[in-house]
Amino acid sequence: MRMICLVRRHKGLAIVAVMVAAVLLYASVCQAEGALNINFDASGAKGKMSVPIRIILLLTILSLAPAVLIMVTSFTRIIVILSFLKHALGTGQMPPNQLMVGLALFLTYFVMMPVWTDVNTQALQPLSKGEITEQEAFTKAVVPIREFMFKHVREKDLAMFVEMANVPKPQSRNDIGTYIIIPAFITSELKTAFQIGFVLFLPFLVIDMAVASVLMSMGMMMVPPVMVSLPLKVLLFVLVDGWRLVIQSAVLGFR
Repeated sequence: MRMICLVRRHKGLAIVAVMVAAVLLYASVCQAEGALNINFDASGAKGKMSVPIRIILLLTILSLAPAVLIMVTSFTRIIVILSFLKHALGTGQMPPNQLMVGLALFLTYFVMMPVWTDVNTQALQPLSKGEITEQEAFTKAVVPIREFMFKHVREKDLAMFVEMANVPKPQSRNDIGTYIIIPAFITSELKTAFQIGFVLFLPFLVIDMAVASVLMSMGMMMVPPVMVSLPLKVLLFVLVDGWRLVIQSAVLGFR
């Protein structure tokens, strides 16, 4: 019963998240190609997109929505940090990968909730009520997502992709296409995650080196250092409340 209640509670969030990803993908294509203009309705007259073409376009966007949803949110940094932590502890398959991915998804939900709320308020709800057109909804929905990416992207990474895109030097943020911001944002997130992962590795590396030195000095060269260092690393991680510190650091990095 608890699982059923949880699924019902987050059903609306899943729909909003997929729609946000679809909106962002549509906006990226439009900015990269200039415009997406198909002017034939079902009768063959100009001025309106036909229903079959709308369905094909929607299915194409939804098929790519999960990848886009992962790449433009905090999920990339969080999952890389958790992966580094798992390897630093050296616990093998504990915690399971499914648990780590689930934790990363719910932390992403927590971090991105203000952005998705803005998209839902400014674009999706007015669109569902018929107050704005689809194009206006796309334009309004991409704004909060772009602001989130601009807030966490590095200037060097953004400048690199602007240069590789061979576009005129932008005078403001509005001149930078979404298809340029996304890879720059991903590159910045990977760099930040690797920096945090390096810091996570240091204390556990010290424990491994200390245990190996002690075993060597005692002449116990046949004893694998991992057998001794693993319980010590787990004990240290529990004593310092490591999960709280890692999760708090990962989340506060987006504030």
